[in-house]
Amino acid sequence: MLPEANPAPQAAPGKKQRLTRELVLSAALTLVDAEGLDALTMRRLGQELGRDPMGLYRYAENRAALLDGVSELVLNELAIIPNDPDWQSQLRRIAHDLRLLALRHPNVVPLLVTRPLSTPLGLRPLGTLRPLEQILGLLIDAGFAPEDALHVYRAYYGFLYGHILNELQEFIVDPDENEALLRLGLHRLPAKDFPHLRTLAPVLADYDGMAELDEGITILLSGLAARLSLPGAPTAP
Repeated sequence: MLPEANPAPQAAPGKKQRLTRELVLSAALTLVDAEGLDALTMRRLGQELGRDPMGLYRYAENRAALLDGVSELVLNELAIIPNDPDWQSQLRRIAHDLRLLALRHPNVVPLLVTRPLSTPLGLRPLGTLRPLEQILGLLIDAGFAPEDALHVYRAYYGFLYGHILNELQEFIVDPDENEALLRLGLHRLPAKDFPHLRTLAPVLADYDGMAELDEGITILLSGLAARLSLPGAPTAP
């Protein structure tokens, strides 16, 4: 009979877990997910971790650095394979993965969308730049000229974030109101001036974020593929 394994040593009662940057950022993300970006302060985070807030400055020099770290933590969940030859399939998958990330962390989305606008490109955290670098590589390897790849990236992410913000806004609509016109407030629109919006009320009310995203990506990818195949367009080496 085999001897019983010795039980794993137990932490001493009341002994606190050693802080790491990953632990601090994970706690910050949990706080943002639960209560929003405004709740994230060094003082509040210290309370959540049961630590002196001053000790957290070892892991983030200020609140701005904390926000950058939260952005990196979320974007690290986004898997990109830059050497995948099927660039259209990759962009479609990335789009759906980013949407799911946004649905898991809706309070972080405004941070992902607006914070880069206030930070010069070279000063942004490396983790937030990796998706840009990897997607540029994916597009350039597919045959797009570097400048065209940058234009594609901007159009792609512009569409994605626009869709995500629109889908998150849909959650504000009261799902308990069954009448589409009333639920969306479209009954207030003059029927003569807004016939199409009123007619589409049931479709607008029955919003399917995944299907809408896939339809938009299909339109975008079809246009990009057509552009890449035009005479004179750059070809992959």
